[in-house]
Amino acid sequence: MNYARFLTAVSAARKPSPIRILTELQQRSPPSLISLAGGAPNPSTFPFLSANIQLKNGQTVGFDETLMKRALQYSASNGIPELLTWMKNLQKNLHNPPTATYSPEKGQMEMCVTTGSQEGLCKVFEMLVNPGDNVLLDAPTYSGTLAALQPLGCNLINVSSDQHGMIPSALKEVLSRWAPSEVHEPGSSAPKVLYTIPNGGNPTGASMTAQRKKEIYELARQYDMLIIEDDPYYFLQFDKPWAPTFLSMDVDGRVIRTDSFSKILSSGLRIGFVTGPKPLVDRVVLHIQASTMHTSSFTQLMVSQLLHSWGQQGFLQHIDGVIEFYRKQRDAMISSAEKWLKDVAEWHAPSAGMFLWIKLKGIADTQQLIMEKALEKEVLLVPGGVFMINSSEPCAYVRAAFSLSTPEQMDEAFRRLSSLIKDAV
Repeated sequence: MNYARFLTAVSAARKPSPIRILTELQQRSPPSLISLAGGAPNPSTFPFLSANIQLKNGQTVGFDETLMKRALQYSASNGIPELLTWMKNLQKNLHNPPTATYSPEKGQMEMCVTTGSQEGLCKVFEMLVNPGDNVLLDAPTYSGTLAALQPLGCNLINVSSDQHGMIPSALKEVLSRWAPSEVHEPGSSAPKVLYTIPNGGNPTGASMTAQRKKEIYELARQYDMLIIEDDPYYFLQFDKPWAPTFLSMDVDGRVIRTDSFSKILSSGLRIGFVTGPKPLVDRVVLHIQASTMHTSSFTQLMVSQLLHSWGQQGFLQHIDGVIEFYRKQRDAMISSAEKWLKDVAEWHAPSAGMFLWIKLKGIADTQQLIMEKALEKEVLLVPGGVFMINSSEPCAYVRAAFSLSTPEQMDEAFRRLSSLIKDAV
């Protein structure tokens, strides 16, 4: 893979921060090293001494004075070493990526910690997307993705999808505008990047089948594209075995994957991960050095201690409990939808995630219905237009989240929505 051809001029121009390199070098050195190099503040001046965080299982995550000093200090831009090591082992066990054994220049699997997967996504987009580039995605898609991509001045090309995600034949049709032989020609407008949410897509709840992933990966090989696998709902798949990932199929080193702990440990701790070919992950880290510097040392150490105390088995047991909660929530929402909306709407039950994507019958555009009339009736959903490439076009869909509301609240919300739709038609 010629990774240089994918980089924007800004990303290609990034250089390592000498101060950050010294900081990381110092942290790997023995205590006998006398360093007058770093510009780090003295932690003895900080007001925090120690902490014990109580877990629901009765255990504690403890910060004694020594660990607290480390937690309050600058740390490596790519992440706390012991957290990265734990996560790399998890990725290898879950996905068995072919690239794990590759040499760095061939696309060896690398990881870095980001401040939520959203930071990772933004930095990946800024690394790869130039003004005027054609970028492929399957809309409706996450509004945060659109918010990150649209200011970059690229052309977003929609690839049709259904409840099973992006449709390979539709991707093939879009790509037929270019010949595979022309993608490396100077000035070629052939897409270099394909973005998708493969599991429990936000907002549609769609999950891509293994067969579709294989076909899409082969098309990416044919046209030498990178695949951005944005998978924050990977751990919220309701049925086992979980679908194989693009990362697990990546024989070329062309998949950049973003993972998040937001849905399974805490959304406020802001911890996500980028996994992908080392030459590209290293570029993301250079951007982190020049922007946020690193994700919070405190939250990284807090999560790292938790994961090391659990082990992989304990972590996956926790995941099973989270899945069971959301499965019951989904079932409650589907039950209420069938009770109140059967005659006025249609939907597909999601197999992952936390959203139900509902098409309202006889309503051309849901924007006014939701933002004005639904608010008056004290029920709130998201109008589907915000997830479209052109948000001003009419959209008959709404997104309902089943993560926070009780089954009783969902039932009452759909009763109110049903009444609204009947009044509007």
